[in-house]
Amino acid sequence: MRVNEGKPRLEIPLPLPRCRTVGGVASYSGEKDAYLKRLRRIEGQVRGLQRMVEEDKYCIDILTQVSAATKALQAFSLELLDEHLSTCVRQAAAAGGPEADEKVREASEAIARLVRS
Repeated sequence: MRVNEGKPRLEIPLPLPRCRTVGGVASYSGEKDAYLKRLRRIEGQVRGLQRMVEEDKYCIDILTQVSAATKALQAFSLELLDEHLSTCVRQAAAAGGPEADEKVREASEAIARLVRS
């Protein structure tokens, strides 16, 4: 007889979107439109930088806009990382095993890349 046989099994409900690697759907799917809107806004900032260079604008003004675009990308990255941690990594940690270790390692590497950038 198994140790847990006949006993109710504790299951942790996770009403979260599935991680892309698990269920075929990206964890950020519910926020996809908002993410795309933000990325289009950042793309507009970068196009504005191109125009500024084409129009021979003052270097400091261009650098100010580069800083704004960089901060917008950093904010986007942090939000996406938070989404990943609260869905994919959380689900994997709840399930345990090698997948949990892999998700934690991936997240740690992603954080390291963001810190270095």
